[in-house]
Amino acid sequence: MKQAEFDDKGSRIRWTETPGEEPARVYVHGLGSMSSVYHAHIAARPELAGRRSLFVDLPGHGISDRPEHYGYSLEENADALAAVLDAAGLTGAELVAHSMGGAVALVLAHRRPELVSRLVLTEANLDACPPPTAGSSGIASYEEDDFADGGHARVLEHVGPLWAATMRLADPRALHRSAVGLIRGSQPEMREILEGLTVDRVYLQGELSGELAGRQALEAAGVRVVTVPGAGHNVMFDNPDAFVAAVAGRG
Repeated sequence: MKQAEFDDKGSRIRWTETPGEEPARVYVHGLGSMSSVYHAHIAARPELAGRRSLFVDLPGHGISDRPEHYGYSLEENADALAAVLDAAGLTGAELVAHSMGGAVALVLAHRRPELVSRLVLTEANLDACPPPTAGSSGIASYEEDDFADGGHARVLEHVGPLWAATMRLADPRALHRSAVGLIRGSQPEMREILEGLTVDRVYLQGELSGELAGRQALEAAGVRVVTVPGAGHNVMFDNPDAFVAAVAGRG
C-alpha cells in the first residue's frame, strides 16, 4: 500500500499498485466504491498484463483518509488524485475511471493535462444535476447531518448488497459531500472538458442504461462512444470481456 498527502493537515490518499511498463493505468472508482474491488479483476486479465497499474481510493472512500474539514468537491478530489500521480512519479498516465471517478478524471485532465494521456470513462457523470434516479441525487437529497444520522443506513438498505458492500466503508459525511459536489458539477462542465480534450478518449455506456445523451456531439468531438451489450452501470462486472477490450484499445 502507498500513500500521499492531499491537504495541508497531513491527510493521506492511498492506493495499491502492481509493477509493469508505462504508461501506467490508474483506476478510479465511483461514488461509494473502491478501485481494487471494481477493477483488479480487469487489470489482471492477460490482455492488460505487464502494465503498471494503480488502484486509487478517493478521499473518504476505502482505505484513504476521511478528514472532517475536507470539502470532497470534484476539484478537490481531482487535486488529491494528482497528488497520487505526482507521488508515483507519473505523467501521461491512462485513467480508467467509473461514474463519479470519471468526472474526477475529467477535472484532473483539465487542471493537470500533463498527467493524462488517455481516458477510458465508464458511464462517467458529464453533467451537473443528474436525474432523481441517480444514486448521487438520492444521497444529496438529505441534509448532511440527517444523512450522517440515519440517512446513510437507509441508503445502504435501498441500494442493495453489492453497492452497499463498499458504500458502508465510505465515511457518511464524505459520501454526502462527494454526492453534493458531483451534482454541483465543475467549471467548465465535465461534458465541455471531455469534448475539448485532444487525448484518446473512450466512453463506455451500458446497453441497459439507455442511450447516452449528447452522443453525436461527443463523437463529433472525437470521443469513441461504445455501447456495451448486456451491461448496466457496472460494465466491468456485467461484461468484463468488452470492458477489457476497450481498456486495451481493441473494443
